[in-house]
Amino acid sequence: MQNKRILLPALLSIVVIFSLTLPALAAGISSMPVSVPDDYAITHLEADSSSPGLATVNLSQGQVIPMVAAGGYHTVGLMADGSVIAMGLNNSGQCGVGSWAGIIKVAAGGYHTAGLKSDGTVFGVGNNDYGQCNVGNWTGIIEVAAGGYHTLGLESDGTVVAMGNIEYGQCNVSGWKNIVQVAGGVYHTAGLKSNGTVVATGYDEYDQCDVRAWKNIVQVAAGYGHTVGLRADGTVVAVGRNDYGQCNVGNWTDIIQVVAGADHTVGLKSDGTVVAVGDNGYGQCGAQATVTPWDSRPTAPWSLWDGTTTVSVM
Repeated sequence: MQNKRILLPALLSIVVIFSLTLPALAAGISSMPVSVPDDYAITHLEADSSSPGLATVNLSQGQVIPMVAAGGYHTVGLMADGSVIAMGLNNSGQCGVGSWAGIIKVAAGGYHTAGLKSDGTVFGVGNNDYGQCNVGNWTGIIEVAAGGYHTLGLESDGTVVAMGNIEYGQCNVSGWKNIVQVAGGVYHTAGLKSNGTVVATGYDEYDQCDVRAWKNIVQVAAGYGHTVGLRADGTVVAVGRNDYGQCNVGNWTDIIQVVAGADHTVGLKSDGTVVAVGDNGYGQCGAQATVTPWDSRPTAPWSLWDGTTTVSVM
């Protein structure tokens, strides 16, 4: 177990724990309608407003949006029919998702995988040393996120549940309210509130949980020692460990999505280009990627609705 805890932050310098959502139309495949409770809606801050608006879960009329999630040493894919595939290291059974059905979102942690079902319940497989897969009794969940050794669930009433490693207090979220998005770092957790402010708990050696002053945030991401926030105006703020420059995002503009690796930060711009700062020891900040941009910028959180963060491609 100690070896795993040492290896994971280093590995996440290569693999960002994030999700890539592909609307079925863009992927050239048809979507499978699934049953989604009518009350799966929650307030959030609109990008052009200081007051809460109403947003539904990132499902178009109950359709499954294909997506992928990258964990410590494994990759998970959600298919349009609600089934799931996975490949990579399977030493703890984290790729044992072949029987899953009716899934609408997936999240990948260090050595475990979580899947959100259309009925608001959650599956968990893989390493369970800290109980991070003990999510079978969760109900009313609209979003899942996975940290290094913990799992997070966003409930339809804006509260959050968590299971897993509590060594640094990363699961101390029971008092959170009005949350619209959660992000799991390796050892800390960040939550975006409906008023555009952010809360955080867990490992704080580098002040990565010092987000109380943030305002007008529409999406959050969490790495190993840093936390990133996307503002409604397309600028970005970051706090925490900055030995690789992973928090040097103050000059970024026109950003519509952020993701955080262990020690690097990536931003997607509205024109489909990508910017990155931080540890580049494996070239993780060196590639200049381009994705097809949105036809127009939607309201916050810009089709994210994924605790591990997402990128939508149209």
